[in-house]
Amino acid sequence: MNIFRVILAVLFPPLAVFDKGCGSIIIVFLLTLCAWVPGVIGALIILNKEDRY
Repeated sequence: MNIFRVILAVLFPPLAVFDKGCGSIIIVFLLTLCAWVPGVIGALIILNKEDRY
């Protein structure tokens, strides 16, 4: 997870997970619609999970 992705996840969470698949984009988008903070947390979790492999 690089610093650009973290900044992008804070500013616009669905765009940060754009290359992680359609499911991730939809989940983060729905979380962002509910409130901004859950969207940011979801995006950071998805980005952190993908980097461990």
